[in-house]
Amino acid sequence: MTMFSGSMNTMTDFEFERRFFCAAPPQEVLDETPTTIVQSYFVHQDNYALRVRVMLHDVHEPMTSDMDARLLLQSHLEQVSDAFVTVKGPSVGGTRYEAEREIDSHIATELILRGGSVIVKNRFSIWLGEDGWSIDVFGGNNHPLVIAEAERSGPVTNLAIPSFCVSEITDQRRFSNDGLASRPFNQWKAEYRRELDDQGPHFEQAFGHNRRM
Repeated sequence: MTMFSGSMNTMTDFEFERRFFCAAPPQEVLDETPTTIVQSYFVHQDNYALRVRVMLHDVHEPMTSDMDARLLLQSHLEQVSDAFVTVKGPSVGGTRYEAEREIDSHIATELILRGGSVIVKNRFSIWLGEDGWSIDVFGGNNHPLVIAEAERSGPVTNLAIPSFCVSEITDQRRFSNDGLASRPFNQWKAEYRRELDDQGPHFEQAFGHNRRM
């Protein structure tokens, strides 16, 4: 059995993205069937992370606050389609080191079921204007968090930001998935909403010209 596959070329092991807090998923994606993602973090400290992820297709499970990610995975083992192990470094200026390699799905599933800090979410994909967007709707301890992200092969500049994006959270460690594994959103969502009320929305100015859609 081969555990790893794919190139080990570290020259491409970076992700470039901008991320946004959303009050709710946009209406245009709700009729689409999402990809359900279950991932477990075995290292998640100071924005360094070691993650094992599996992706499930054709799973029609709405995200709720009482969802158990491991039980969900156990009940849909036949629908696991892809599995990866990923090493991540801190995010700086919308750029993060990310080395991701495909692994055997049975190994990945057993690792998630046996340990780590687990996150579950439905991911919707949509093309808006010049960019493809991923909309993540979280379940379990991170419900009702919704995060939208635009990712490119290079720095994400001069971005047209959709109206459903409330405030930018690029480089905010608390909103990274490994940050949410350490301290789930339901522990501080009231604090963040007060922060939004007091300070208003924020959009980074260091990535060129922001345009609102």
